[in-house]
Amino acid sequence: MTPLLIAFVALVMVATSFLSGIFGMAGGMVLVGVLLAILPLPTAMALHAITQMASNAWRALIWRRHVRWRIVGAYVVGCVIAVAAWSLWLYVPTKALALIGLGALPLVTWFMPAHLRARPEHFGHGVVQGTVSMMLMLLTGVAGPQLDQFFLGGTLDRRQIIATKGICQLFGHTLKLLYFGALIDNAASVDPMLAIIAITAAMIGTGLSKKVLEAMSDTQYRTWANRIILGISVYYVAYGGYLLAEPLFSTSV
Repeated sequence: MTPLLIAFVALVMVATSFLSGIFGMAGGMVLVGVLLAILPLPTAMALHAITQMASNAWRALIWRRHVRWRIVGAYVVGCVIAVAAWSLWLYVPTKALALIGLGALPLVTWFMPAHLRARPEHFGHGVVQGTVSMMLMLLTGVAGPQLDQFFLGGTLDRRQIIATKGICQLFGHTLKLLYFGALIDNAASVDPMLAIIAITAAMIGTGLSKKVLEAMSDTQYRTWANRIILGISVYYVAYGGYLLAEPLFSTSV
């Protein structure tokens, strides 16, 4: 990588970590798209994992006093259940079905009556959510906007959501990497200096987001977070539907 390209990647990492630091979402999806466009797949995936883990860890550290550890505990239990189950049943869906599933789950929750929605304060709901999220991560690499929808379904304020979700995502990403052995496979494909730059950029972006999140009200946070979730969900379903229909268009031509 040239110095100019390294500088560009670092700026993207700062920007996406800044976005994730405010809403706890969207930044990772933008970052992986940029990395895949300019880097080989192994390097892109490794850098994405390193940046996401650093961003989530730093976010949780900044807001550590607001972490709801009971919710984290329920989520971790669900993640362990998912990994144990997936070790027995190794199913790999098509990319189209995975995308549709990622987008459809939060949309279903969106239209579900409020009294039927999962709440992060409920331990059992947290276990189920941890199981579903970890399965999605093992299938697609990400938990999707349904995890964001879950955290918005309770009474947590914006700081509690960012802090608690950061710990949950850090655990999920770490478990995913260990499950696939990615820490070993991808270590050689990432230059140590580039890894340091990724971690530093993630910390800078997350740190800059702190004042913005403090300036927002909980109402503003929930309004914009719901808009982002809806947009991402619709994109996932539309793109997945396009991939499913693409063979039909090609055969008819």
